[in-house]
Amino acid sequence: MQNVDTTKYVIYADITAEGIVERPDVVGAIFGQTEGLLGSDLDLRDLQKTGRLGRIDVQITSSGGKSSGTISIPSSFDKVETAILAAALETIDRVGPCIARICVNRIEDVRAAKRRYVIERAKRILVEMFDENILETEEITEEIKQSVRVEEIIHLGKDSLPAGPNVLDSDAILVVEGRADVLNLLKYGIKNAVAVGGTNVPPTIADLCAKKVVTAFTDGDRGGELIIKELLQVADIDFVARAPEGKSVEDMTQKEIVRALRQKIPVEQVLDQYKIKSQPKKRREITTKRKSLIREKPFCVRNTAERAEVIAPRRVVPREVVPKFAAAPVVEEVIAAAPEPIPEPVPEPQPEREWFRQHVDELDGTLSARIMDRNQNVLREVAVRDLARELKETNGDVNGVIFDGVVTQRILDIAADKGLEYLIGAKMGNIAKSPSCIKVLTKEA
Repeated sequence: MQNVDTTKYVIYADITAEGIVERPDVVGAIFGQTEGLLGSDLDLRDLQKTGRLGRIDVQITSSGGKSSGTISIPSSFDKVETAILAAALETIDRVGPCIARICVNRIEDVRAAKRRYVIERAKRILVEMFDENILETEEITEEIKQSVRVEEIIHLGKDSLPAGPNVLDSDAILVVEGRADVLNLLKYGIKNAVAVGGTNVPPTIADLCAKKVVTAFTDGDRGGELIIKELLQVADIDFVARAPEGKSVEDMTQKEIVRALRQKIPVEQVLDQYKIKSQPKKRREITTKRKSLIREKPFCVRNTAERAEVIAPRRVVPREVVPKFAAAPVVEEVIAAAPEPIPEPVPEPQPEREWFRQHVDELDGTLSARIMDRNQNVLREVAVRDLARELKETNGDVNGVIFDGVVTQRILDIAADKGLEYLIGAKMGNIAKSPSCIKVLTKEA
C-alpha cells in the first residue's frame, strides 16, 4: 500500500457500532461496501494502489458491548472528488455482524495547515535570525567606528580610568562621568577626555587636575551635580560645563557638545552658586604654581595692573602733539619723544576711578550685571549668565559693563566687538588675549 506524497485533504469521520468490532472489520467494511458504488474511477482499492488515496487509519475502542472510534483518510483529489469520497463513507451501515453508523465531522485542508505553519515559522526566523545577522549600511559603519574608538581608549593609573589617547599630552582636558561619555566624545574627534567612573573621584583624577587646565563636563541630572561638588572638594578644576537638563553626555550630538563647551563657566562662579568655601591655602599654592607654568607662553595673561600700564602709554600721547603741517624730521622727533611718558603713566583722576565703586559694592554677591551708557548711567540690570546675550543684542548705546562675575575671554571678545570702553568684574579669569581698545578692571584693582 502506497503513501500519499501530495496529500491535499484529510477526511475525519466518527464511527459507532452496536457490538464489538475491531480495526480490520472497519477497514474491510469500507472497501467492501463502497466497491462499485462510485464506479471504477473512484474505487478505493485502485485509488490506494495508485497513491491517490492514503492509508486508512482507524482508532476504535469497545465498552459495554458497543464500539466507537475515529477514521482518517488522506486524499490527493480536489475538493469535489474528496467530498464525494467522504459522502460515500456515510453509506456504510454494517461492520462485520454489527449495525454501524459513520458520520464525517470535518475535512482538513492540509495546505492551509502548512501555510499556517510556514507563516508562524517565518515569523520566528525573521525575529531570531535576521535581526541578529543582517546589518544595514549605517549599522555596519557605526560598528566599525565603535571598534576603532574602543581601540583608541587608554586606561590611566592604577584605577584604570578610561580616557582618550591625548589626555596625557594635552594642556587642557575634559573630566566626564563614564566610559560611554568618553566613547561619544571620541566619536566627534574629542580625544582629551577622561572618565571618573562615579561620584567617588579617584586619586588619578586629582593628580591630573593639578597639572592641567580642567573642564568638568557632566550630565544634566542630579548625579552630574554631585560629581561637580565632589570634584570641587578633592580636585582642582577650572571650568564647568553641563549637558542640557535631563540629558546625558553619551547621548549628545556634536552640535550640543560644542554648544555646552562654549557655555562653560569658570569655577569661581560655580563655587558661589553652590556656596562652597574657597580652596585651602595649600591647594591655592598648588593652583597658582600650575597656572604660572601653563601661562608661560608668548600669549601669557597679565594681571590687571600690568595691563593698565601697557594700555595707558598708548593713550597718553595726545594727537595734537603731532602738528598736521609737521615735516618728516618733526615726526621722528615726536616719535622719539613718545616713550618718555612710559615710566610715569598719567594716572586717572581719583574721582573718575572711584565712581564705579558704589556699583561694585551694590552688586557684590548678587551675580548680576549693570550695563552703563556714556554718562555712567545704568541702562539695565541683568543676570551674569545672560550678559553675553545682552551684549550681543546691544545697538551701540552701551559704553561699559559692571558685573559681579569673572571676566572671561568670551565676555571680553564680545565687549571689544561692540566697542565698549571698559569692563569691570569681580575677578579675572583665564584670558589668552586682551584687546587694547578696552579697559579691564576688577574690584580689587
